[in-house]
Amino acid sequence: MNSHIAWLAGTVSDITPLARDIKRFTLRLEAGSYPEFASGSHLLLRVGSAADSPVNAYSLLDAGGGSAEIHIAVKREADSRGGSAWLHELAPGSAIHFSTPANLFALQPAARRHVFIAGGIGITPFISHLAAQRAAGGDCQLHYAYRQPDEAAFVDGLAGLPQVTLYDGSRGQRLDVAAVLATLGPDDHVYACGPQRLLDAVQAAGQALQAAGRLHIEQFAPPAAPAGGGAFSVRLVRSGCDIQVAADESILDAIQRQSQVRVESLCREGYCGTCETRLLSGSAEHHDQYLSDGEKQAQDRIMLCVSRAACTRLELDL
Repeated sequence: MNSHIAWLAGTVSDITPLARDIKRFTLRLEAGSYPEFASGSHLLLRVGSAADSPVNAYSLLDAGGGSAEIHIAVKREADSRGGSAWLHELAPGSAIHFSTPANLFALQPAARRHVFIAGGIGITPFISHLAAQRAAGGDCQLHYAYRQPDEAAFVDGLAGLPQVTLYDGSRGQRLDVAAVLATLGPDDHVYACGPQRLLDAVQAAGQALQAAGRLHIEQFAPPAAPAGGGAFSVRLVRSGCDIQVAADESILDAIQRQSQVRVESLCREGYCGTCETRLLSGSAEHHDQYLSDGEKQAQDRIMLCVSRAACTRLELDL
């Protein structure tokens, strides 16, 4: 997937507060127009000015592209690893580098109805989905839960829309995930984004949906703990590097620590597929949620953020 990412230079042209600790950032390209993209797309953003700065992913609030400006919304997290805190300290006019769009959370064309479940800042990918569906006359529903109104973005614009149900925790309103899923028809698809507790509830109640390929989750979360197991070695064939992966680290972390090879990553928890890499030799112990059972059995791809070796040595196409 890395070959499809191109980096663009721009500036932050506007910053608008949306809620407590949430700001909307307008990003303007230095030249040209942003590529076209579908609803649910995201971009990568460099947290800093250096080429090797950390990279975070943010949902695009727009759908379409073709303009010099795009928009993202970012919540400043109390335990930020630098991304949200860095962004919230920027001022209009600040230089910034971001990627061309990618979409790992697209709407499924075969679905009769799209049911969106959002919690907190997890509302961001659904802003473009909802707008696109309303414009096209599509059948969709949005269930949006938040702790209290001053912490929730976009509530004013969503309130009163017939496709939207809001759940204000400060008023004792609770999103019953199981009840929502119980209303689904056989061709309905569910899409969820939000805090881990919400996603766990959706996955627990939607096991049959997930097995049928009708449950779709977007998760840009902090790194998960490595899957564990013994140490092993990795050969980066194209680069000619040999990497030692300790029992308490991921392949991705080992590559970043011991080589100059750059591997793009987003969720770092095995959901998004961004760090997918061709496996040339060896057997992988798969821990991701991205590859199908058949793809895992093929043993020709691996997610470097969570999966490990089921042998003593892997060879990768890097």
